[in-house]
Amino acid sequence: MKLIRIKGRGVRAAEEKLTALERRGGAALDAVLPVVRRIVQDVRKRGDRALLKYAMEFDGLAGVDAVRITPEEMAAAWEETAPALRESLQTAAEQIRAFAVRQLPESWSDAEQDGLLTGQLVRPLGAVGCYVPSGRHPLPSTLLMTAIPAQVAGVPRVVAVSPKPARETLAAAHLLGIREFYRLGGAHAVAALAYGTAMVPRVDKIVGPGNLYVTAAKRLVAFDCAIDMLAGPTEIVITSDRGTAAGIASDLVAQAEHDPEALAIFVTTRADLAKEVMAEVKLRSRENAVARTALGRNGLVFVAGSAEEAQRITNRLAPEHLTVDSGKDLAWVENAGSVFVGRWSAQPMGDYISGPNHTLPTGGMARVRGGLSVNDFVKLITVQEYGAEGMYALGPQAALLAEAEGLTGHAEAIRVRLAPALRRTRLAAPKAVRARTSRRARG
Repeated sequence: MKLIRIKGRGVRAAEEKLTALERRGGAALDAVLPVVRRIVQDVRKRGDRALLKYAMEFDGLAGVDAVRITPEEMAAAWEETAPALRESLQTAAEQIRAFAVRQLPESWSDAEQDGLLTGQLVRPLGAVGCYVPSGRHPLPSTLLMTAIPAQVAGVPRVVAVSPKPARETLAAAHLLGIREFYRLGGAHAVAALAYGTAMVPRVDKIVGPGNLYVTAAKRLVAFDCAIDMLAGPTEIVITSDRGTAAGIASDLVAQAEHDPEALAIFVTTRADLAKEVMAEVKLRSRENAVARTALGRNGLVFVAGSAEEAQRITNRLAPEHLTVDSGKDLAWVENAGSVFVGRWSAQPMGDYISGPNHTLPTGGMARVRGGLSVNDFVKLITVQEYGAEGMYALGPQAALLAEAEGLTGHAEAIRVRLAPALRRTRLAAPKAVRARTSRRARG
């Protein structure tokens, strides 16, 4: 890890580094876009013929029969999974489901203005594709994190794709009752989900992380099929003056082991703690080649001159994962995918079992959105219903706004209703007066 002091002669270099970090993101996608574009266009044009060609080339499949994973295969994987792991998967699923249920928005209607009813309808998407990576590590947790919120939202068709799904991932699919699972990965899987083939019907939205080729493909299809976000290498920032060197270092190493390009940053005002953490990171990453590579490339320690400066740095970084010292720190956090509070909140707990989603914004996108949630799988449809009284009360002002914009047709569509609305309102008014008088007499 590299130490950067935010004072004296180091100020300029620190500012340049922070500016570069703020601009991190999709530049790496440009290198793979040409080949990804060819694959996506090929699958879109030739369907299953192209899909099977790439599946055999990249996923090692022998033919069409191997593409779709049967419910029996998933059930067998569940039975072959150790009881302790089955229990852990069930616990994680329960935690994730309970959190998603709490997040689910509600339909509502309101009539604060007489003669006007407004509201919203919450409706699920029709079909969602969950991409589950299967590179260095099996990731059943990613299936749980992507499929469960979709199920809670009420999505009727939840599809999973993974190029070489591990037994644990198939077991998780059985646990969740997934009925449609394809042994596909890479750009061709994304293209199949986005545009559909005879073998893989299209979906409305694609969610889940993947490598550069998957991310580039999601970027290319985003105008034709909704996506969650463009995920880059994982990121961790720990902003602390009170944490222990062992706890801080272990979290940095844990997130760094995901990817050689992972970003791992410690921000503090204490130079002594900074040095202790750097030494602890070196010790704890000795036997972890991926983490050691990531920390060597992208491991940074910022020593700030004040707590306020440390906070500013943290918000500029807009990290995927952020750890802070206490609940009081939440007051200054503006940009982060998910926040972990205090010494006991190990970041890997959020990867698996806490409940909040681990599919989080990277590349500084935490400035504008949070992590994947049940809200990504629903549509909010607004509703408005006017009565005569509401049209008469609000129509003249709306007509004036339309005329100010030069939209005379808009104004006419409103005014044609105003005279009938006035007559209806006047006719209704005496009845209302009589009803009020009658109630007073009875009282």
